[in-house]
Amino acid sequence: MEGREYRSIWYEPASDQVRIIDQTRLPHHFEIRTLATLTEACEAIRAMRVRGAPLIGITAAFGVYLALRENPAGLREAVSQLQATRPTAVNLRWALDRTARALAREPPDSIAARALQFAIELADTDSACCEAIGEHGSLLLERLWRAKTNKGHPSVNEGHPSGRGHPSTESPGHPLQVLTHCNAGALATVDWGTALAVIFKAAAKGIPLHVWVDETRPRNQGAALTCWELRQAGIEHSLIVDSAAGHVLSRGMVDVCITGSDRVSAAGDVCNKIGTYPLALAASDNQVPFYAALPVSTIDFDWPSMESPIPIEERGAGEVSMASGIVAEGEEAEVRQYPESSPIRNFAFDITPARLVSGIITEHGVCKANRESLAELAGG
Repeated sequence: MEGREYRSIWYEPASDQVRIIDQTRLPHHFEIRTLATLTEACEAIRAMRVRGAPLIGITAAFGVYLALRENPAGLREAVSQLQATRPTAVNLRWALDRTARALAREPPDSIAARALQFAIELADTDSACCEAIGEHGSLLLERLWRAKTNKGHPSVNEGHPSGRGHPSTESPGHPLQVLTHCNAGALATVDWGTALAVIFKAAAKGIPLHVWVDETRPRNQGAALTCWELRQAGIEHSLIVDSAAGHVLSRGMVDVCITGSDRVSAAGDVCNKIGTYPLALAASDNQVPFYAALPVSTIDFDWPSMESPIPIEERGAGEVSMASGIVAEGEEAEVRQYPESSPIRNFAFDITPARLVSGIITEHGVCKANRESLAELAGG
């Protein structure tokens, strides 16, 4: 933004502040928000000012620091409050478990400082993991593009200083057509993202890309956030309504589908934003590969398979019935779309069975979506 790169969450030592990009204000306004207390960290997660499984976990770790800064004896209560904010994304539990273990024997006079240090370490690790996901996934896209064009190596254009955009217009052949759902970019993590990290890295290699972006109802994270990120990176894209995904797949307009994930079972089932399962079905029916990109921390090895139920978050009806945007006069407005008397069920996630998943892209490489392959990552 204006020549400066931002993480989605960061700590400013000079002011002793935790800062976030408020994602509820995008794409119309880019606003930085300060988290000063445990209550504010919980509210940011619950209200989706921060969202995306990896970022939720890192925000929770910083939330522990904010709590202990005020009350060095408040570790257990802080973990309890943060754990209750959102039930489905496993990274929240993953980060809180590790934070609690790291602080278990820390004395009161140093526990806050250690909590801050640990949160920063987790954030740096997440950034490195996501960049590695991008590297491994970009090799996959490069192979798909070579197979499509059969013209050898693409011309290389390093593009942006960040390495995230502006693919070479001199590359031969038609662009690789990628379809994604929800937002799995830098905004969903500390930096780089998961599914979009793959796209950023591929674009930096000079692979010509076009991205189909599902709007991702009801909160429109694809339309509001993924399109915003791709525009910032200079990557060609088109926004489509969720129900158009089957159409573009059936017309041969998509080469590969890549999404993120909020939780993956030990058997390779992928829990992700609602609408992912029908996308995977349509991809399978049209012989288009479907991949999920995620850090190993998103794999829940305690969840055997989708045959064992997990909590599926159900959010407020207002996210479906109300729509916000910019009116003709340039002001923000919120309007009701549907009859107030109609009952609404707002399921936030669905589960795609492993049989529909072509592979899982992690920081360690691309593996099969099955129990044997994922078990090799259990120590990661």
